[in-house]
Amino acid sequence: MVDTELLKQISTRPAFVAALDQSGGSTPGALRSYGISESDYDSEEEMFRLVHEMRLRIIGAPAFTGEKILAAILFEHTMDGEADGKPVPAYLLERGVLPIIKVDKGIASEANGISLLKPIADLDSLLKRAVALGMVGTKMRSVINLADKEGVRAIVDQQFDIARQISDYGLVPIVEPEVSIKSPQKAEAEALLRDEILRRLDALPDDQQVMLKLTLPTVADFYAPLARHERVARVVALSGGYSRDEACRMLAENHDMIASFSRALVEDLRVSMSDSEFDAALARSIDQIHAASTIKT
Repeated sequence: MVDTELLKQISTRPAFVAALDQSGGSTPGALRSYGISESDYDSEEEMFRLVHEMRLRIIGAPAFTGEKILAAILFEHTMDGEADGKPVPAYLLERGVLPIIKVDKGIASEANGISLLKPIADLDSLLKRAVALGMVGTKMRSVINLADKEGVRAIVDQQFDIARQISDYGLVPIVEPEVSIKSPQKAEAEALLRDEILRRLDALPDDQQVMLKLTLPTVADFYAPLARHERVARVVALSGGYSRDEACRMLAENHDMIASFSRALVEDLRVSMSDSEFDAALARSIDQIHAASTIKT
């Protein structure tokens, strides 16, 4: 069972979630945006070293504290790494930021308009390690491309079935069935998704709560019934490819959502920046996203 004080923090703190969990497939793109091309490294090990250095620069910045950052979602390599001579989860907790681990292994090929999670063969061992390191939650992402009722139901069922396993370790699962912003049926898919999530939420036992990470909806406040459900600790929004300005504009219109941005958070950061330039750019981004998460229109 999840600690009640932790749930209170997650549910009520006026802050947002920083998503720093790019994995093998998305890491090259993250590094390119940061100003490091594929020609700058010649192995996967070197790639992960470079992205780890980028993440350490972010979490070590003066503005990256619990004042405006509720939690940080980490890739497994980052969770196992160190910051300032300490395990990264411990370092974040000292700064008032809750550490969350991405547990999925990527998504499968599309079928019925959706991409399910690939099998997570070592989930139990990963969860045991996460608990030992002080992680407080998990995150897993699958993708909805079309408004296929059977497909949307399958994706929600898979997410909630795995969430039950995660909750048994005392961790808060973030359920993330992302609706692609490029979907030609985005609004229709969101309607199916809301209904399917409500179905599974209503069936949850009293001792289980989840967080939901959802694409910013086509209609503002569309997910309000989910945010107000007694089995939901918090609803967070992914930026999904929107620019930070657009994502923040949309987020400010959704009264029961806070941010969990990745690309939008770091879009102005470059490896070539001086430390003062980098810290100032990140602080501006954090301020903008925090305002959209806490000051609603």
